[in-house]
Amino acid sequence: MPQSKKEIQDLLAGADTSPRHRFGQNFMIDQNLVRLIADAGQPSAEDFIIEVGPGTGTLTDELLSRGAAVTAVEIDRDLAGLLRQRFAENSKFHLIEGDALASKHAVNSELAAALNDAMSRGQHAKLIANLPYNIASPLVVELLIAGVELLAFTVQKEVADRFRAAAGGEDYGPLTVVTQLLGEVEVLRTLPPQAFWPAPKIDSSLVRIVRRDRLGERAKAFSPFLTQLFSARRKTIRKALANAGYEEAAQVLARLAIDPQARPEVLSPEQILALFDALQPPK
Repeated sequence: MPQSKKEIQDLLAGADTSPRHRFGQNFMIDQNLVRLIADAGQPSAEDFIIEVGPGTGTLTDELLSRGAAVTAVEIDRDLAGLLRQRFAENSKFHLIEGDALASKHAVNSELAAALNDAMSRGQHAKLIANLPYNIASPLVVELLIAGVELLAFTVQKEVADRFRAAAGGEDYGPLTVVTQLLGEVEVLRTLPPQAFWPAPKIDSSLVRIVRRDRLGERAKAFSPFLTQLFSARRKTIRKALANAGYEEAAQVLARLAIDPQARPEVLSPEQILALFDALQPPK
């Protein structure tokens, strides 16, 4: 049963802790939202479910009640202790204490090993989580690269808007491009601050991404290419590529029928990938 605000407050008080801003902690107190996130992730007993930022375990409870096994990642030591106590008797619950990211471009090594083991056994890997806002963007990308098949999560609305932005829009950028080349993005619902405690100052969104990987082994090299391309949004594509050392940029742009005077943010993810594939590494 999802926890009420008072139940969450009582659990935190019992653990002698409180919400910590530095960990991006905003606890879900809308019981319908907890069920909606679980529904979006479609958990089953055959899945490998990752939950990052389980907090007091309200979504964890819901997932376990549906027969799913949950690998939860919690950085907060006090909450990790609370979770161990709450789910000590449940063999389907596994806790990893630590940051879900080892770095901006690498998943926690223990989580990566568990994920690889699960996929080698043929399990379907999913993320179902109320994500801590401070790590959401890099974590989503790294989990898609690692092979997670479906991600259902809450995140700041402004980040959700960047995930699904169209070329030429003000929210369009490197995060948009790489996410859309790794999966199909769907924003299911906008969530008001009152759905969480403490209430954030901005709206949130419930997002679902189904993995459709078009980058493959190119993902790691593609990321710095995007950074170079979008490093100065007022530069033309030709100028951005020339500054990055791509000597054959003019010929490649002509061959791909891309206007060299256009700005990078008008190119679709597919056009940017075609450009990346056509260019030789800069000298």
